[in-house]
Amino acid sequence: MATASDGDKGVAAPPPPPQLESFLAIGLDQRTAENALANRKVTDNLTAVIAEAGVTGCDKSVGNLLYTVATKYPANALVHRPNLIKYILSEKIKNSAQLDAALSFLSTLGPDSLDLVKFEEACGVGVVVSFEEIQSAVSDILNENMEAIVEQRYRINVGSLCGQVRKRHPWGDAKLVKEEIEKRLVDILGPKTEADNAKPMKRKKEKPTKVEEEKTVAAPPSEEELNPYSIFPQPEENFKVHTEIFFSDGNIWRAHNTKSILEKHLKVTGGKVMTRFPPEPNGYLHIGHAKAMFIDFGLAKERNGHCYLRFDDTNPEAEKKEYIDHIQEIVTWMGWEPYKVTYTSDYFQDLYELAICLIQKGLAYVDHQTPEEIKEYREKKMNSPWSDRPIEESLRLFEDMRRGLIAEGKATLRMKQDMQNDNKNMADLIAYRIKFTPHPHAGDKWFIYPSYDYAHCLVDSLENITHSLCTLEFDIRRPSYYWLLVALGQYQPHVWEYSRLNISNNVMSKRKLNRLVTDKWVDGWDDPRLLTLAGLRRRGVSSTAINSFIRGMGITRSDNSLIRIERLEYHIREELNKVAPRALVVLHPLKVVITNLDHGTIINLDAKMWPNASDDDASAHYKVPFSRTVYIEQSDFRLKDSKDFYGLAPGKSVMLRHAFPIKCTEVIYGDNPDSIAEIRAEYDPSKATKLKGVLHWVAEPSPGVEPLMVEVRLFEKLFLSENPAELEDWLGDLNPQSKEVIKGAYAVPSLANAVLGDKFQFERLGYFAVDSDSTPERLVFNRTVTLKDSYGKAGPK
Repeated sequence: MATASDGDKGVAAPPPPPQLESFLAIGLDQRTAENALANRKVTDNLTAVIAEAGVTGCDKSVGNLLYTVATKYPANALVHRPNLIKYILSEKIKNSAQLDAALSFLSTLGPDSLDLVKFEEACGVGVVVSFEEIQSAVSDILNENMEAIVEQRYRINVGSLCGQVRKRHPWGDAKLVKEEIEKRLVDILGPKTEADNAKPMKRKKEKPTKVEEEKTVAAPPSEEELNPYSIFPQPEENFKVHTEIFFSDGNIWRAHNTKSILEKHLKVTGGKVMTRFPPEPNGYLHIGHAKAMFIDFGLAKERNGHCYLRFDDTNPEAEKKEYIDHIQEIVTWMGWEPYKVTYTSDYFQDLYELAICLIQKGLAYVDHQTPEEIKEYREKKMNSPWSDRPIEESLRLFEDMRRGLIAEGKATLRMKQDMQNDNKNMADLIAYRIKFTPHPHAGDKWFIYPSYDYAHCLVDSLENITHSLCTLEFDIRRPSYYWLLVALGQYQPHVWEYSRLNISNNVMSKRKLNRLVTDKWVDGWDDPRLLTLAGLRRRGVSSTAINSFIRGMGITRSDNSLIRIERLEYHIREELNKVAPRALVVLHPLKVVITNLDHGTIINLDAKMWPNASDDDASAHYKVPFSRTVYIEQSDFRLKDSKDFYGLAPGKSVMLRHAFPIKCTEVIYGDNPDSIAEIRAEYDPSKATKLKGVLHWVAEPSPGVEPLMVEVRLFEKLFLSENPAELEDWLGDLNPQSKEVIKGAYAVPSLANAVLGDKFQFERLGYFAVDSDSTPERLVFNRTVTLKDSYGKAGPK
């Protein structure tokens, strides 16, 4: 008996997957079969092909052709795959050349009707190439290449010779052609010599001659880099099979638009791209929604199409007008203009009528299971006791649900899909539930409300959406999305999933964001520490910087990897460096008295708003008063100097930005030796001294008048961990130092006129924006981003 100390001894090896036996039975070798199992898509396709073939075993040559069908068959012509398999099993298509031609023909044909005469002609069905014809063709090709054969001997490219024969007899047996060529080469050249068997000497690559001042030419950007929307198909191409819906009984639905449905759709839309941005109005939008907007609105704009702003308002208990107003306003702020603003609730009557149609088709039923029972039955892959109830009974009960005659929680309408399916999203999803809650948009007309799984795809179809774009977690919902459209004979949009935007040191789920706001961990949905779009805007981030960041991330189907927040900060910093005028602000003031400047003397200096401003451009400068009392940062003074410290110290000189050099001559202490009350210093009006240390400062604008006092808020990362969403106690990971409020900062007089929306670079401190808490009596500034990232660089590595 095995014990804990036995380790792995005595533990039986897990049984091989059930598909392995069927893959080996069609003649695949062990390695090929195992490689097929390692790829889920190949596994599913090969399993389906074997099921369509209806074989439990076959010749190896047939099995290899079936494997090729599973791996290379064109997705737009899946409706014709059973026909191709019949041709392979009957050996009318019996080699790879014929199969390649068949796949090419079907790829061009798509889902249109199959002309068997043209098909057979295209792939050589019935054409017999005799061995004598192969011998004759080989003789001709070898004679044409004799000079090269004599010169290169056995290093001649046999594959090229086979290809030349294939051009004459495309349906000839490739194996026989190769064997005949190799046999004839021996007849011509005789046995291989030592020279033939010797490995060819590798030539050393000659180093190119060095050219003076040679410049490296950057590789041209890819088409996707130039235009990220180039990956999406045109509306008229939406006839290909979108997905295969596999059922537990071996049945397969191949979802695609018929020619008549697509033509009707194109007639309504005029062939334009139609997309939609469909937020649920149950919270404020975050930066992940900015990516969705960039894709949805951006694709429509790039193709000269239209994008709906559609509120997915199927849950009357969660929607609020506050959220609807915010979403409409923030979409405009992000730079997008909706074609129309619609609501899922606009289509409640259409959805209800389609539900009746689904019941009449025997594809939906009224169910009375509790949520707990539904979960249990799904886990056990068991049908509901009510799944086979009569159609007329479900129609009557559904009408009772609509009229409010059945209590909440006592009945649902469920789609009759496939409870035994491995994909849980095909386990008879709920289409309608009862809620006695008035709807914010639809009023009190309805007592039943559609689910997301039921309404989403149907409203996409009703609005003639060409591209239904969503994040990757919806990939497993594809079968149920298309199941409903196929079941009801509706137009099918092209669905495409992209990776979620996950940024470090923050949370992105609405549930977690709502918890932070509701429990007062942050100061509302627009708290500048959040990655809500309202929070980013309040912090001073522009929509153009956000869209630049999104474009830099790309919109491909990459994994949901975590993006470091420094990448976002890089794009913010790049923009603010160009648009934010410079100003001087001291956060923690330390008084410095300039002893060699007369009392009452004020020197008005010119300071540049921009580093590259012309000295002659008065509009690019602002006035900075220099007086007997100035203030520097407390951290810019030390009693003990060191080589790596560029601030002020006793007996040391530093340069005041835009002003003069000053030298510390005396330190005045406060009530205790650790407290410094003020610094005494002398200034050098000649500016003759060249100094490394340059300090920002603010002076009294006139004798005895305190500088402009402002409030400054500094923000750090909201969470300590890079990925707090992974933590069970994610609230315990909140950074207690994520916000610092400095109420007694001093600013230059020019900032007194700052208004909401203004942004500045406070020299040596970072980029700041006026906060909405500002009043005429007291300005408040939020730090948007530091001058350098956490690596001390202008942008992430």
